[in-house]
Amino acid sequence: MMSNISLGRYYPTRSILHALDPRTKVLASILMMALIFIASDPLPMAVIGVLTLFLVALSRVPFKQVLISLRPMLFILLFAAVLNMLTVSGNVLWQLGPIRITDQGLFTALRMASRLVLLILNTTLLLTLTTTPIHVSDALENLLSPFKRLGFPAHEMAMMMSIALRFVPTLLEETDKIMKAQSSRGADYDTGGLISRARGLVSVLIPLFVSAFKRAEDLATAMEARCYRGGDSRTRLRIMRYQLADGLFATLSIAVATGLLIWQFAN
Repeated sequence: MMSNISLGRYYPTRSILHALDPRTKVLASILMMALIFIASDPLPMAVIGVLTLFLVALSRVPFKQVLISLRPMLFILLFAAVLNMLTVSGNVLWQLGPIRITDQGLFTALRMASRLVLLILNTTLLLTLTTTPIHVSDALENLLSPFKRLGFPAHEMAMMMSIALRFVPTLLEETDKIMKAQSSRGADYDTGGLISRARGLVSVLIPLFVSAFKRAEDLATAMEARCYRGGDSRTRLRIMRYQLADGLFATLSIAVATGLLIWQFAN
């Protein structure tokens, strides 16, 4: 189950999104995140949803592979939806004793769930499925490079984010292996109360932390053996250059964002 998670996994294929400059995709993902949080009316959310489906088609990534990225957040999605339905006041649509669902609660729950789904899908699609972790790191370092004059460690920050993104699927697979191994030894994570389940997770967390620290030590040793000395005087095999497709994609993104913002604030 863990091995099917898309977060941090690059899907190799040839598409328009894969060919875009990674800096363009990073800026586009930030723009999409801002639009998703600003949009509150149904029409802008529907337009962003259609745009997301259009990006999935451009990426040539199987839609099932894109949807897999929602699995880790499924519990949070359901919890947030139920919490909003039961706590937001409004006209009562259904009531059973003290439990009641209102029209405003249902609308807020749907809006919150839509925001989370679109946020996860767009971030996964633009940053992980169509861009390798190395390219994401290079793009972040390039975009943060103007802050180096202020003493901001752009290269180190980009490297840390890249390493964290790279090891997300690895740690998830390691968690799955540890849970299966502990279950074969009699550990039970599905029965009992909340406290007993939390105690059972201790048998997973301790070996997981040990494995994570060991991987971090091995990575540090490998980087030191290759004479890694940070971002000073480093060269790259491929130099990032903006192409015509990047300009067209950026123009289309800005045009859509401007239209949605005008609609949002005009209504």
